[in-house]
Amino acid sequence: MAKVTFIDAKGVRREVEAPEGWSVMEAAVKNDVAGIDADCGGACACATCHVYVDPAFKGKLPPKEEMEETMLDFAQEVTPRSRLSCQIKVTAELDGLVVTVPKDQR
Repeated sequence: MAKVTFIDAKGVRREVEAPEGWSVMEAAVKNDVAGIDADCGGACACATCHVYVDPAFKGKLPPKEEMEETMLDFAQEVTPRSRLSCQIKVTAELDGLVVTVPKDQR
């Protein structure tokens, strides 16, 4: 199990445990983390699981694939730290991952 911390738009932190192989989006949905809508269920067909990855973990993530880049075009307030949480697989190396949930997931 890896720990993932979600920080909401108000700065409230919520730590959850996620088995390796789950996506960060699955960890959020299964733990009722507010702000991760995941409308497409993890199919990389929307941007409602958009998060900002803590800079300390950026180098530990695989690069964005073309589909994720395309879907991020639909997200609000995209930054270089933006990722779709459905595309981040939980691994032992990501134990302690911190992501911030945007204020809006339209």
